[in-house]
Parts: sequence; structure tokens; C-alpha cells
Amino acid sequence: MSTSPSDAARKAQQALGLRLRELRKDAGLSGRELAAATGWHFTRVSKIENGVQAPTDSDIRIWCAVCSAEDQVTDLIAQARVVESMYVEFKRRTRAGMKQLLQAGGDLYERTERFRIYEHNVIPGLFQTAEYATELLSFWIDFLETRNDIEAAVAARMERQALLYRGTKTFSVVLEEAAIRTQFGTPETMAGQLDRLLSVMTLPNISFGIVPMMVQRRAVGSTGFWIFDDTLVALETPTASIDVSQPQEIALYERMFEQLRQPAIYGRDARRLIIRILDELG
Repeated sequence: MSTSPSDAARKAQQALGLRLRELRKDAGLSGRELAAATGWHFTRVSKIENGVQAPTDSDIRIWCAVCSAEDQVTDLIAQARVVESMYVEFKRRTRAGMKQLLQAGGDLYERTERFRIYEHNVIPGLFQTAEYATELLSFWIDFLETRNDIEAAVAARMERQALLYRGTKTFSVVLEEAAIRTQFGTPETMAGQLDRLLSVMTLPNISFGIVPMMVQRRAVGSTGFWIFDDTLVALETPTASIDVSQPQEIALYERMFEQLRQPAIYGRDARRLIIRILDELG
């Protein structure tokens, strides 16, 4: 059974409360003692620890100061902000059309210098052809029952691809072989998409790896994700986007990315695989 955005946010808030409770206990304080030290009512401490009430940034700083855990402030505040904006529902963001969703985060793309991208069943948007993007986005417009602005949405996706040609930005991409075999649209659409990959792979600022299906490996990615520098991880479910900004969690995604890229093939070997699939398309 899938978890709804509200359920996930509630569980995340409870996890934050549990971390704060552990800090209090490590400091040897009871709930009433912490309340007395902060000037709060003791029920507020209980509500925060049980995930009923969300702590503010100021609450976290005070809590950590009383518990002599100032080194935890940055991480805990980041976790609290994830709780606030962990899920941004697509339905709400696409009321004005799919273009609005695709243009979101433009500032993030502009300021990011290092992109690390893992996808297991789809070509990343930065490398899609207009035809492939049309097939993909048409499905989401229908699925989310949003306004059909497919031409504007595809144009927005194509416009963002100008980032690829800025020498100051680097892209490390790892795709599962399934991503280049999963067919959206006609064989001609897929052939054009694979030709596009062969072209962008030659850019000096792009490292493009493919993990073959029949290869020994240690890790399996459960979902695609993008790492923007070392400040944010973004991933998507069928109904929502998730932004991860907690430093400890970002570090785990970075470790996972390194595990996933180890069995990937690059350069000439990757090109051979793409060409073989093109031949299969006929």
C-alpha cells in the first residue's frame, strides 16, 4: 500500500520529535525539566516530541542549547523544513498546466554547478527529444487531469536544456538499461531519442553511464533521484515531488549514487549498447 503525502509528512514530523526526545534524554533531562529550562509549558514539550506540534527554528535552537547539543541545530532545522515542504502535490502545482510544474525550480537549476542524476526507467528531461517529451508529458497531463498545455510544456523542457551547453556546469548521469529500452511512443520516437543520447554523450561536461541489465551489482535503486550540488536531492512519486535538504540524508543519497554508478559502462561501451538497441528497433 502506498503512503499518502499527509501520512508521510506526519511520520516525518514524528521522527523529528523522536530525535528531539533522544537529545533530551541524552542530556539527562525529564520533560518537565526541559520545559522549566526553556520557559515553556510541559505539554508543549510533549506535543513536539510526539509529532503533534511542529517546532519552529527558534524552538530547535533553544532545545539544543538546553541539551548542550548545539552541533545538531543545522541538521534538525533542515529536517523540520523537510517536514514542512517534503511533499508538494502535483495536482496543486499543475492547476495552471504542466508548464508551470516544469518551470518550477528554475533558480535551483541556474545556481547548481554539479548535477548527479540517476534514473531507472526513463530518460531524464534534460536529455529528452521534443517527441519523447511529448509522449511522456501527455500521459501525465491525462493522469493528473490538468489543463492540456502540451506544446508550452514541451517548449519549457526544451528551453531548460540550454544548461547542458554551459561549460561551468557538469552532469554525471547514471541510467539503468531499462531506461533506454522502455519505449514511449513509436519506434521512430525511441530511435530519435537514442540518437539524441549518442549526441549529448560527446559533450565534455557530461559523464554518461549505463548499467547493463545482466551485470553483477551490489545496489539497486528503488527510484530515480537528482542531486543538486550537495544542497538538495529531488525525487518524484506518481502524485508528488519530494525535496530532501537534510545534510545527513543528502550524504546517504550521495553514497547510493556512488554505489549505483560502479557497475555502469561508459564511453565506447555505452555507445555500443545504445547502437545495439537502435538496431533492435529496426
